[in-house]
Amino acid sequence: MIRRFTARLTPGWARPSRWAIRARLTLVYGVLFFVAGVVVLGVTYLLVSQQLPTDSQVTMSGPQAPGEAGAPVSDQGAPQRQFTHASNGSTRSDALSALLTQGGIAVAAVGLAATLLAWLVAGRMLQPLQRMTDTARRIAEAPAADRNLHERIALAGPEDELKRLADTFDLMLERLDHSFDGQRRFIANASHELRTPLALNQALLEVAIYRREASDDVRNLGETLLEINSRHERLIDGLLLLARSEHDVVERSFVDLADIVEHVASQVPSEGSVKVEAAAEEAATTGNPVLLERLVHNLVENGIRYNVSDGWVRLSSHTASDGWAVVEVANTGPVVPRYEVPSLFEPFRRLGDERPARRTKGAGLGLSIVRAVARAHGGEVTAEPRDGGGLVVRLRLPGT
Repeated sequence: MIRRFTARLTPGWARPSRWAIRARLTLVYGVLFFVAGVVVLGVTYLLVSQQLPTDSQVTMSGPQAPGEAGAPVSDQGAPQRQFTHASNGSTRSDALSALLTQGGIAVAAVGLAATLLAWLVAGRMLQPLQRMTDTARRIAEAPAADRNLHERIALAGPEDELKRLADTFDLMLERLDHSFDGQRRFIANASHELRTPLALNQALLEVAIYRREASDDVRNLGETLLEINSRHERLIDGLLLLARSEHDVVERSFVDLADIVEHVASQVPSEGSVKVEAAAEEAATTGNPVLLERLVHNLVENGIRYNVSDGWVRLSSHTASDGWAVVEVANTGPVVPRYEVPSLFEPFRRLGDERPARRTKGAGLGLSIVRAVARAHGGEVTAEPRDGGGLVVRLRLPGT
């Protein structure tokens, strides 16, 4: 359920569209302001143009030209002439042009300032939404689907639409967190409860097998039932370890993965002619030594079990250039299609089989436990097909 939820959210979080809403709000506000400014300027232009006179006549007096008769005489006795000048509307045009030019400059300047203010205001108003997006991204990008569900937005402010959206998101996270916690507790409790009847069955079967009067058929049947009982015990132990590994490691200590690689290579039992080779270099990290040893043991055991005759398993450790501690396990084996690699880390899944694992020595939890332990330590585990068959599994953990 949480995987489907995060898968729907993740594609929409591409960086280029991060400020899309903010940009659109700013653009809409700026365009509306410019349109309103142009309308106001146009109305002002019409009103002013109606108030200005269309034409005018100006009567002016000047000295009489030589030979000109009939001109009035001034108070000083000098002959004068009068002439009328008809305005052609240039003054009116200049005034209207000045109104349009200066008004347009004012609208452009105030519009740019208003657009900048709209950008700042939109960013301020969208901060709660960005906070919700960041919280959802951290949860979706967590190494495991059920990690970081304890985070909450806890948005403060008035009871508006954004506050109700944040509270609804927090409620959904709380219910998901309780659901996953309940699932882990159920697996752990059920596994503990099942160990008691299995131990009782084993004791009764051993008593029945080793009696003197037990027939060969009874012994054969008892040995078969003991093997089935032993497989169930391994399954329960794997479920317990998986439930334990899905919690973050709180108590950590210094661990050199080179020591674990050498120890596992010397202790793991080989099957048939499969050879185990180790090349351990210093790879310092912090974590739970028992869980990390089980992680490397599962990788090697998985490489031995799914191998070919005269094959090999090579494990190595080193410190990467970025400071992370790396353990790599490669093995020969059957050809693994690349599209089936992710399913190998799912519980009870095997190569080319979508059904729960049956008729095998393992419980189908080896790589699932590896992934859970790696995530609990803040690391990651990846796998890729090896040329010629087999896998190359690479574990990366934060270095010291």
